[in-house]
Amino acid sequence: MTDALLPNGIKDGGGDNSYFKKGCNPFAQTGRSKLQNTRASLNQQIIKQMRMRAGAENLLKATSNNKVKEMVFLELSYVNSNLQLLMSQLEGLNSSVEVYQSSQELANIPLIALGLKETKEVDFSAPFKDFILEHYSEDGKNFEDEIADLMDLRQACRTPSRSEAGVELLAKYYSHLPLIESRFFPPTRQTGIFFTWYDSFTGVPLCQQNLSLEKASILFNMAALYSQIGTRANRQTVAGLEEAVSSFQKAAGVLNHLKETFTHTPSYDMSPAMLSMLIRLMLAQAQECLFEKMALPGIRNQFYSLMKMAQEAAKVSEIYDQVHQCMIQTPVKDNVPFFWSTMSQIKANHYRSMAHYFVASALLDHQLGPSDDEDQQEKTLSQVYDCLPDGHTPLEILKNKDERQRIGKAHIRRAILGHEEALRIYNLCKHINKLDVLQEILKASHQRSLDKYSENENEEEFADYMAAPDIISKTEHKAEMEVPGTTKGPLSVFSAKQRWTAPRTVRVHSEDRDLGFTLKGDSPVQVVSLDPLCAAAADGLKEGDYIIAVGDTECKWMGVSDVMRLLKDVDKEGIDIQVVSMMESNPAMPTKSATFCGNLPKTYSMICLAYNDDDKNSKSRKVAKKSSFLSWGLKNKMKSASTLSLPTADNSSTRS
Repeated sequence: MTDALLPNGIKDGGGDNSYFKKGCNPFAQTGRSKLQNTRASLNQQIIKQMRMRAGAENLLKATSNNKVKEMVFLELSYVNSNLQLLMSQLEGLNSSVEVYQSSQELANIPLIALGLKETKEVDFSAPFKDFILEHYSEDGKNFEDEIADLMDLRQACRTPSRSEAGVELLAKYYSHLPLIESRFFPPTRQTGIFFTWYDSFTGVPLCQQNLSLEKASILFNMAALYSQIGTRANRQTVAGLEEAVSSFQKAAGVLNHLKETFTHTPSYDMSPAMLSMLIRLMLAQAQECLFEKMALPGIRNQFYSLMKMAQEAAKVSEIYDQVHQCMIQTPVKDNVPFFWSTMSQIKANHYRSMAHYFVASALLDHQLGPSDDEDQQEKTLSQVYDCLPDGHTPLEILKNKDERQRIGKAHIRRAILGHEEALRIYNLCKHINKLDVLQEILKASHQRSLDKYSENENEEEFADYMAAPDIISKTEHKAEMEVPGTTKGPLSVFSAKQRWTAPRTVRVHSEDRDLGFTLKGDSPVQVVSLDPLCAAAADGLKEGDYIIAVGDTECKWMGVSDVMRLLKDVDKEGIDIQVVSMMESNPAMPTKSATFCGNLPKTYSMICLAYNDDDKNSKSRKVAKKSSFLSWGLKNKMKSASTLSLPTADNSSTRS
């Protein structure tokens, strides 16, 4: 296979070890690896209980013996109890936020990270070699090393490091999948390869024979890894907070890409409702880190600074309110951990209370003096309230000391009530009770508000139970979804719905400054108005072709101006460009998949679930000389691990 057929235009590494990607040691005794190992164990126990429940339910339908039915009912009650217990343990894992936090994190509220989806090992060897022999008429044994490299890459993706290198590892495998799909997964037949992934929230397994589940799950894990990078960042420094903000925004971007691209994935954790909630959660945490970044140097006890921070805190509270509303809606509430919804509710109350505390401080600690800008303060106060209290104008409140005191104390009372509500909610969740740092922050904030109220309390005054008005949320830096470079691209064109020819190399010559064709499109750029007599047409260029590379430069993501810049210096010697053509799509067979909704699947047989990894005979493995994935990449330094060299359709094969 030539370099042009490699995914994303990657060339042969030529001995460069930068192309060899490895995962973490799965036996490493870190907190995160222990958690993932426990998750994998729970997944296996859940699938075992589901098999037992399916067998019991089938027996119940088949028998008419009352005594047998009584025994089956008793067995079902045990199985259902065990399943509930296992689900509870899995929820506990999703509530374990401490292992994801930075070791320097002692003064900030913990953040929530997504756990990685677990998967079963997949053996591509026999199906791929059989397909190569049948479809391409070549001996599949000649490609054992390449297939082994692909399997090693997938195995390494099960334990990615919690860093950009881990994301690159997942992106590397993800970039292979479209090429693998086009070469080995014809739409008119099944390959017999089962991809099994476990739901991140319920542990329920899902199997499919096409690559849609594989692609979607890898994207989910990329987002999960970004969320883990964000929670690990040191939020005591500006650089750490910027890393956290960027990571959460990228996690939201990947989740949004997953939601828009894979719309029918029958898995709870990747359903549209769940993904929408997760996107909101990631953006809320990014907004929280932006607030912390503004507060990191310290908040000046000055009227404008306090009012600004009040609206910033109100913005964080507003977003967490929206997250909480998403979490308590059906069907999300049935699967999201109670810890998550409780944490979002606590943060919504906490930051709302902080907003009222800041407004109270601005009104109670400062008076409108002769040297102050009266118009500016009036404008600032008017932008904080949607509806002014008791029909007062902003200027009246600012100039009247008694009114400032009255409204300020109303805000501080509301802050106290909000902090008390946050502490009450904190005590309702057993998993949150373990977070001592969160309790300390909530208690300290509550005490600070109590102290502020005591400072301004006057025993001679009558009690005033005026309700403080709501504070308008506002931010100077709104958290936005950020799509990382690994998932960017002209998705409407290079999507899974289209079929493409293999990239072709065409020699382009300049004939009196005329290439013989024109280009259109943002990205990718398409060939239009082709002169049938030009040299490029003679070399195989067609109208409608998409240019994916000019020389050694990949240009799938470039617009017309960038591609023309690459072509402007073409001389009579010419330059090679790579193009692909869209093929007519053949009607595909219906995708066979299993959706587990508290019961066993009815859509196809249980072959993939009955298959036990522990029962495999190692002698039946058909990939020769396959080393452990822990040492993957060391066995052949002259061969790029990102190259899966397989024969072309015309039986002319070039080994890379």
